[in-house]
Amino acid sequence: MSLPAPARRTPWGGVELLERAIAYTRGSLALVRADLMAAPTPCAGWDLHALLLHMHDSLASLDEAGSARVVHRATPPAPPVDLVDSLRVRACRLLAEWSTDWAADPRAARSAPAGSLDILVDGRPVTSSVLTSAGALEIAVHGWDVAVACGDNRPLPDELAADLLLLAPVLVTAVDRPTRFAAARPSRPGCSPGERLLAFLGRAPR
Repeated sequence: MSLPAPARRTPWGGVELLERAIAYTRGSLALVRADLMAAPTPCAGWDLHALLLHMHDSLASLDEAGSARVVHRATPPAPPVDLVDSLRVRACRLLAEWSTDWAADPRAARSAPAGSLDILVDGRPVTSSVLTSAGALEIAVHGWDVAVACGDNRPLPDELAADLLLLAPVLVTAVDRPTRFAAARPSRPGCSPGERLLAFLGRAPR
């Protein structure tokens, strides 16, 4: 996922948005069973186990950003024995880390103004608000992916999806397709915000 410099008019949700995304995805993680690890996911070429490994890596990067203010993506963390339990623990930890950081820096609670770049991602400066909003988008959509792989229909909450829809066109650009995301799909008239978000990210809503 690309991480652009923030635009002044983009309503970055920050930690509050990240919290809602994590709450939704924790519900999906509760569906995971050992016998489903080889199940296909909406992410082309990934089974459920591979998706959970990717999510673990992503949460580790967000956790690193919250604590060290720098993200190095060179070496992913070693996979834990119990992926689901580790994901739950890491999600709670990173949310606590970012919430503490937000409280200590009142600027981060507002829409990030251009120029207030304070975290390095692979050497590139990115605002806290942009990074946590990008994390919220990835966590929420992968939460939906997990539920689909487990054979369950867990629509993205309308309010969460609507907020993510405002950010998705800025966070997911042509550079991200077709490697990180498939081409956008058309969405049917009158569909929910969640269905529109999934279609924009190249997924076929169920």
